[in-house]
Amino acid sequence: MDGTRDVGAASEAEFLRHTLSTLAYRAEKVLRDPPAGFAAHKIGPQSRTPLELVGHLGDLLEWGCALAAGQWTWKAGGSGDWNADVERFFAALRRLDEHLASGTSLGHSARQIFQAPIADALTHVGQLAMLRGHFGAPVRPESYGRAEIVLGRVGREQSPTRKEFDGDASAKKK
Repeated sequence: MDGTRDVGAASEAEFLRHTLSTLAYRAEKVLRDPPAGFAAHKIGPQSRTPLELVGHLGDLLEWGCALAAGQWTWKAGGSGDWNADVERFFAALRRLDEHLASGTSLGHSARQIFQAPIADALTHVGQLAMLRGHFGAPVRPESYGRAEIVLGRVGREQSPTRKEFDGDASAKKK
């Protein structure tokens, strides 16, 4: 084996890259311009704060980088600073995307990388969106199926073209 992937593995890596771009798009929207006091918002004694969730997002994506490289290394590393932890998350997203784009074989399966760090990160981005609503600073609803998701666009610079709308599309019409 020369360290390059076969066609099936390449398409799995491309799908993972699209998933990372989707994660970045959704996360950037939730993490952008947090209102004062939001990072410390707590909805219950056992709940995580948004700041703790952002630190965990960085942990997850760094773990994803380790998995892609063949390691099974988990390390909690949140700094406790909103901006630093947001940047750490996006930097780890970029590193994982670069690894996937490089054509280098994955050290763990694409399925493991998806089911563990990526799926968990998507869950926590949803929690952050819910917490913003609870805090009184909701994220505007959007038709994500129409969103401009671009392979490899995994940073804070996301498309300014949005398919947002007012109201709740899931609410039943009376």
